[in-house]
Amino acid sequence: MAKYSLYPNSVKKLFDTIAPYYDHLNHLLSLGIDIYWRRTAVKELKGVDGMILDIATGTGDVAIAILNQNKFKSKVIGLDFSPPMIMKAKKKISKMGISSRILFILGDALSLPFSDNVFDASIIAFGLRNIFDKQKALSEMIRVVKVGGKVIILEFTLPEKGLLSKIYPFYFRKILPWIGGMLSGNKEAYEYLPESVYQFKEIIHYETLMKGFGLKDISLHHLTSGIAFVATGIKSTS
Repeated sequence: MAKYSLYPNSVKKLFDTIAPYYDHLNHLLSLGIDIYWRRTAVKELKGVDGMILDIATGTGDVAIAILNQNKFKSKVIGLDFSPPMIMKAKKKISKMGISSRILFILGDALSLPFSDNVFDASIIAFGLRNIFDKQKALSEMIRVVKVGGKVIILEFTLPEKGLLSKIYPFYFRKILPWIGGMLSGNKEAYEYLPESVYQFKEIIHYETLMKGFGLKDISLHHLTSGIAFVATGIKSTS
């Protein structure tokens, strides 16, 4: 059983610990499909040329994908509470020569350091389930976005139909933690991943959260037979 919990200090410690292996293991354990998932979510931001906030940015892959897709017309701020993750993200964009287009900062998703109605969109990828107070986190995501701006959630769920619904749980709870632990030296961190998904696995919970905060035009799309999903909504009032 994973020793990590959804309490902030525990989750922060987890991500601080796995930061050196994060990118490599994400790609390996998902067979590279995580790249497709992120790009699919980022497509929802096509044509958004203003300020975009990437919450729980990690090592910056979503922020970089936004910039590449929008042909450098967007200005992206990536926020994360893990110093090692932010450090890795900064090194990544420095090597790519795009440091002037993306700003990575330390911050708390439950208390975003921005005024109301300043961003044209906000996005969180594989981060909301790790936050203890999901309602507060979503409220903050919406607060900082302008009326008419888009709010996007990319998150894991569990396949409910077909063969994958039978074989995926075994891989997710047994094989993934074993491989992740062997390569990172921290099996508990990779036991936490499936447990965190099982704790908040129903996609309807995310839809209910979004509706509860007054987002309109909400859409939900399953990815890879239900392993992940993208949810989008438009801020209707300030």
